[in-house]
Amino acid sequence: MASPYRAIFGRPGTKSFSAAGLLGRMTLSMMGIGIVTMVSQLTGRYGLAGALSATVALSAAGIGPQISRLVDRHGQRRVLRPATLMSLAAVAGLLLSAQQRWADWTLFVFAAFAGCVPSVGSMIRARWAELYRDSPRELHTAYSWESIVDETCFIFGPILSIGLSTTWFPEAGPLLAAVFLATGVFWLTAQRRTEPVPHPREAHTKGSALRSRGLQVLVGTFVATGAIFGAIDVVTVAFAEEEGHKNAASLVLAVYALGSCLAGAVFGLLHLKGRPSRRWLVGVCAMAVSMVPLQLVHSLPLMAVALFVAGLSIAPTMITTMAVVEEHVPRAKLTEGMTWVSTGLAVGVALGSSAAGLVVDAAGAERGYLVPGAAGVLAALIAFTGYRRLRPGAAANGAAQPVAYGAGTDRTRDEEPVA
Repeated sequence: MASPYRAIFGRPGTKSFSAAGLLGRMTLSMMGIGIVTMVSQLTGRYGLAGALSATVALSAAGIGPQISRLVDRHGQRRVLRPATLMSLAAVAGLLLSAQQRWADWTLFVFAAFAGCVPSVGSMIRARWAELYRDSPRELHTAYSWESIVDETCFIFGPILSIGLSTTWFPEAGPLLAAVFLATGVFWLTAQRRTEPVPHPREAHTKGSALRSRGLQVLVGTFVATGAIFGAIDVVTVAFAEEEGHKNAASLVLAVYALGSCLAGAVFGLLHLKGRPSRRWLVGVCAMAVSMVPLQLVHSLPLMAVALFVAGLSIAPTMITTMAVVEEHVPRAKLTEGMTWVSTGLAVGVALGSSAAGLVVDAAGAERGYLVPGAAGVLAALIAFTGYRRLRPGAAANGAAQPVAYGAGTDRTRDEEPVA
């Protein structure tokens, strides 16, 4: 491990809560693609598979920020455990209804409640922010580490989920995802020493963290970005099946995540100067451009290469996003603010996977890659349009406080009211 990464684990409890976060986040990379694989195996209907995956994602998008808002107010342990139990019960119902071939509407009912899942990544980043609130460089490295963990999940999660569902039994992938979620959340919430201090009063002053105009831009952009991710998952599974190697879809998606993981590891070693908002804009545009080669590739090996290149822009953009969030969201609402970004991604994943499933059913997998291409263009347009809201001077007057800016310098950030 490079020295900057070794340094952040010098505080007691950091290795343990990061490991718990790794397990808890495996479900993020396994559940959606696991549902797509399970339903396509059982019914052969990619439209239904994408719609169910979208339902879970939309449910998480609607419920997740509310869970995080309660966490800011009452603490992680008191909120995460009951929320996780509710999600696990719904997943069990979803798997049972799929296995028993119950009516489609029962699948959607359970899928809607399965989204009652906490944003484990936001919980872990909130712990890092609590530990290194006065150490910008260390916090930048910690956020970079967590992006590496995210991508590690996306390297191995699809392999496990698709592999188990195609070689063992169709429900195996989502089942293991549920096991990982339970293990990670209950292990994490047992660690009280590093849990951020709740803010029972401050967490509900001036309404939701989404009042920040800067956060609104981030969320809107990541709806389109999430559509890229959701569409690529669905289309790549279908593309691999058309090529006669459905099992290889997990390896191709793992290569996509590997590109992001490597880029994130290098990015965490850098201490860049300048505005994070500018780097964020460049990252979003790079993701959009990286979708172009996908339209030109007609074989699975070349698709893996194209997705590896596309993955290089993901982790650096997400790391920079966390720095921008801290500029525009009060510390008492930091968990909620981070979760809103995840919510934008989840909504986008829902829309992208659903749209991609319909396009694949109607026109085939190769045409399906038009969906992430269009989503990339939309993400760049939203980012350009809202960029001025992200500049340091765009925040309204208020009680400023130091924040890790992600570039090795101290800055201030205020809450920004709706105009």
